[in-house]
Amino acid sequence: MDARARIDAIEALIHQDVGRHTAPLFAAARGGLWGAASALAAMPGPRVGLITGFYVPLGHPPAAETDGPAGAALLARFLTRVGVACRVLTDAPCASACRAALDAAGLSDVPLGVAAVDADPDSVVACWRGFGIGWAIAIERCGPAADGRPRNMRGQDMGAWTAPLDRVFSAGPWQTIGIADGGNELGMGSLPAGVVADSVPFGESIACVTPADHLVMAGVSHWGAYALIAALGVLRAGWRRAAAEVLDAAVDGAIVEALVLLGPAVDGVTLDQSLTIDGLDMATHGRKLAAVKVLVEQGGGG
Repeated sequence: MDARARIDAIEALIHQDVGRHTAPLFAAARGGLWGAASALAAMPGPRVGLITGFYVPLGHPPAAETDGPAGAALLARFLTRVGVACRVLTDAPCASACRAALDAAGLSDVPLGVAAVDADPDSVVACWRGFGIGWAIAIERCGPAADGRPRNMRGQDMGAWTAPLDRVFSAGPWQTIGIADGGNELGMGSLPAGVVADSVPFGESIACVTPADHLVMAGVSHWGAYALIAALGVLRAGWRRAAAEVLDAAVDGAIVEALVLLGPAVDGVTLDQSLTIDGLDMATHGRKLAAVKVLVEQGGGG
């Protein structure tokens, strides 16, 4: 199996509907993983900014969602291991969760930018430009709908807890990757108009209008992190070992455990402070991770 076929097979693994009626979104986004990974792998010496954090005000307790910070920490762990400088950006309500995830990933020295909800993002844009960011990757990050308001999957306006980091994502000159699973995240504006509205509950009101150069759709955004790491390992032979080491259920589980207990963080579906992501336990995520990892370890590519 050549590199393209393996990456398409990885994408097929993460295109599993977990009850959101997202099959039409998967169809519209097919090929996005190949586009994202091949462009990122081809860029010499990329510097990456990761944007994540989705607050759950109805959580028990109110806290950041588990989906997003955990995947960002895995991505950052992989990127730093292959010599790609990166930093993470979130907003104040999700800061402690992101810090806990990064620390658990062994990344205490990775810079974490924290924006106040009412902050002007221009200073962050200037910082990223000064750092030489070449790629912005948003994972499970709430973005604005057509009326400019960010909303969660229940249709609730999230503006009171969400800094306008979409303006950083779109500011450039960096290229952009959106990793998403439901329709209301940064990058979903890349899909044809009406796909989200016609497919998912509350789709017309929640659909994010912010596009990305490359959109990676997954049944759970966390799986999109697995997939991007794996695809980069397929394309760059020198990165394959790091990808296999990071795609480890024990590593993933330790990050989620610290995120939940120390962040704290809650499941965005069940609203509970539990070792789950989108209502699925870590054994389920571990099986998905293992299936993705097999395709990295087959060798070849790049």
